[in-house]
Amino acid sequence: MHGLQLITSFFNRHLHAAEVAVPRSETLLLSERSDRNRSKGKRLAMLSVAVLLVLLLPLPLASASEHNHRYQLDEPVTLWVNKVGPYNNPQETYNYYILPFCKTSENPATNGVGLERDVEKGSICTIELDAMKAMDFTDAIESSYWFEFFIDDLPLWGFVGETDRNNENKHFLFTHKNIFIRYNGNQIIHVNLTQESPKLLEVGKTLDMTYSVKWLPTNVTFARRFDVYLDYPFFEHQIHWFSIFNSFMMVIFLTGLVSMILMRTLRNDYAKYAREEDDLETLERDVSEESGWKLVHGDVFRPARNLVLLSSLVGIGTQLATLVLLVILLAIVGMLYIGRGTIITTFIVCYALTSFISGYVSGGLYSRSGGKTWIKAMILAASLFPFMCFGIGLFLNTIAIFYRSLAAIPFGTMVVMFILWAFISFPLALLGTVVGRNWSGTPNNPCRVKTIPRPIPEKKWYLTPSIVSLMGGLLPFGSIFIEMYFVFTSFWNYKVYYVYGFMLLVFLILIIVTVCVTIVGTYFLLNAENYYWQWTSFFSAASTALYVYLYSIYYYYVKTKMSGFFQTSFYFGYTLMFCLGLGILCGAVGYLGSALFVRRIYRNIKCD
Repeated sequence: MHGLQLITSFFNRHLHAAEVAVPRSETLLLSERSDRNRSKGKRLAMLSVAVLLVLLLPLPLASASEHNHRYQLDEPVTLWVNKVGPYNNPQETYNYYILPFCKTSENPATNGVGLERDVEKGSICTIELDAMKAMDFTDAIESSYWFEFFIDDLPLWGFVGETDRNNENKHFLFTHKNIFIRYNGNQIIHVNLTQESPKLLEVGKTLDMTYSVKWLPTNVTFARRFDVYLDYPFFEHQIHWFSIFNSFMMVIFLTGLVSMILMRTLRNDYAKYAREEDDLETLERDVSEESGWKLVHGDVFRPARNLVLLSSLVGIGTQLATLVLLVILLAIVGMLYIGRGTIITTFIVCYALTSFISGYVSGGLYSRSGGKTWIKAMILAASLFPFMCFGIGLFLNTIAIFYRSLAAIPFGTMVVMFILWAFISFPLALLGTVVGRNWSGTPNNPCRVKTIPRPIPEKKWYLTPSIVSLMGGLLPFGSIFIEMYFVFTSFWNYKVYYVYGFMLLVFLILIIVTVCVTIVGTYFLLNAENYYWQWTSFFSAASTALYVYLYSIYYYYVKTKMSGFFQTSFYFGYTLMFCLGLGILCGAVGYLGSALFVRRIYRNIKCD
């Protein structure tokens, strides 16, 4: 493979799928300038640099300094060219050289730039505008194209050009780039890029592309160098705190409601069933006059319809809940937002390692409910969610390949992900199913299941399973509504999400609210003498994801300026993938909470 393709392939494997491919490199030489007038506390004198643009020469994938972020004298500092694309469409990214920027093949040693001084104005190359180049640049400027570079894992951004405010038919290309690099000792702390010298795009015109580099000392430590990218006023706004407080009050209300049901309503019912045998006639008369949850004790533990699917979803949802909690804790401890694609990589690896949980929970539930088709249950628990994501990802990847976008997941990355699933995730899920079947698969229902199912009486429309399911997701969605705005803004509007402490609180609140709401819905359903509570409890909690998806539609049209088939497909495709995971997670939590509730209320009554 050509050296350039090797570089691209390497970075494709290590960056986020939507922000991949570092197809070219440019070299910065770091040197020392002696200055005896500096204070003794300075370890290095004024640094200077020569930016040598070598776009076609084969270079190492990354110097050792890019791993430890410490540079020696005269050691190359690599400037990586990452991507270009419309600013309003974050996922629509292309190779930087899809635009007719010039490329140079000069040797660094012949560029003639002094190594002990800042670069005032260096020449990159010359662009001779023909009709095609002018049109490409014009289209890019009209679409607000921006580009992204990296120096020492720190991003630099800039727009390709600008449109004349007084004449929309005149477009200007920025021809000069100013690079500012702040350093502390032998470590780069901050980089910034500004542009100037806009030149009118005219066919036949010659444009001189130039650059300058300025090194500036700073007292900011290396540990704090990413703080400049964090939007503290946005994420720590008082409305963020208010939403947490509001959700916390909702938790108190719902837990109080559930406690009231358990301690007042059910306590009176238990008293009737706890009478001694000498009062049997009164008990039989009371029972014959009563209706509600007590009358379905012989059917409430009847196996759910389509048991194999339900058990698989509950197992997968339990794994996802554990996974989300684990990743949030790792993000809090390890600041995973710093590295490009680190969150995604951590999520994928942790998913594979936690697959035992899905198998264990689904296997135990399937066995306790009397399931027989074990092979189907094991395979479904191990592959259902990954293949759902794979189907969506394949569709989006096909679109990206058709558009020749860098958002396309490289084949090598897909192979690595398949290996993780086939050799780690899948075996762990199978092992978990076997262990769950043998360790927690013994039926221990408080009441026996009657042979003949009890007929379900007709009830009012608001007590039907479909309405209970739809209503069940409103309060959980309300508890995460504000946080969804911050999460969506981070993912779709170029902000770095770093307040994982907030996310942890919101996630715990979501779990508690989901359990409480589902328990209340299950209680009303059983009181309506409908004993098919399993799927209703699952969908009642999972409907939270439906409201999140509806909110995403509102966010797309009101809060963003996205356009085009490509970005629309990626927006709703990624959101669908997220909502599927959220729905399965909430559904599993709701089902498990309802299952504990049902076992608790039927444990103290006298069953036939």
